[in-house]
Amino acid sequence: MMLRIAKPKVSLRILTHPIFGAPTLTRRSYSSGVKVKQMMVREALNSALDEEMTADPRVFLMGEEVGEYQGAYKVSKGLLHKYGPDRVVDTPITEAGFTGLATGAAYYGLRPVLEFMTFNFAMQAIDHLVNSAAKTHYMSGGNISVPIVFRGPNGAALGVGAQHSQCYAPWYGSVPGLKVVAPYSSEDARGLLKAAIRDPDPVVFLENELLYGESFPVSEEVLDPSFTLPIGKAKIEKEGRDVTITAFSRMVGYALKAAETLAKEDINAEVN
Repeated sequence: MMLRIAKPKVSLRILTHPIFGAPTLTRRSYSSGVKVKQMMVREALNSALDEEMTADPRVFLMGEEVGEYQGAYKVSKGLLHKYGPDRVVDTPITEAGFTGLATGAAYYGLRPVLEFMTFNFAMQAIDHLVNSAAKTHYMSGGNISVPIVFRGPNGAALGVGAQHSQCYAPWYGSVPGLKVVAPYSSEDARGLLKAAIRDPDPVVFLENELLYGESFPVSEEVLDPSFTLPIGKAKIEKEGRDVTITAFSRMVGYALKAAETLAKEDINAEVN
């Protein structure tokens, strides 16, 4: 038997008010328009990278096996052939080295997209992320921008060890100067990656290995090369009136399933 949830509506935005001050959450919904095709998350990420590299010659991709192997999860498929080794750069297995190189390139106006094969390996480069990329804009009095994207799979997956399975969202979310993004759907992945690449500040872009092969419906608006999604605004995945469930990354799917279960008990849940 399920316990009933008392009305009026309960929201995490209200519960966090006494601790963190007045919330500034702005909500957004799906893109407008009829969904015209299915797109896998890896395809959404690939198309976002491709279009941003075409639009801006300062954008380049760097990481282990992003070129010849086309990415461990095929997110960079076809990019080496199209843009060449100067803009799709295979690196040695040295996270500290290539992260420092990419951060320095961002200091000088380039827009690196740095792929970690898993964010667990980014621990080898944590000094560059936290002390170099995140803090330089502030320590320079606003004179130096660091337009860099750190991206790759984050969190639990199937058939991998503990050193490949940790979720680092809380870690990076507590670092001043970093913007942290964890998309769920193909629309999120495509729109937020394009926004992250265009952002003047460092963005940690946390993908989920188990979502790469999942397909989601997208509209013509999402497929437009100019399409982006604003960083820092929550998205209403499902409207509701009684209770709000908040989640990020793959857990959004479970939150939607939870809302379906609650609906059987006459509880109308919003999912953000």
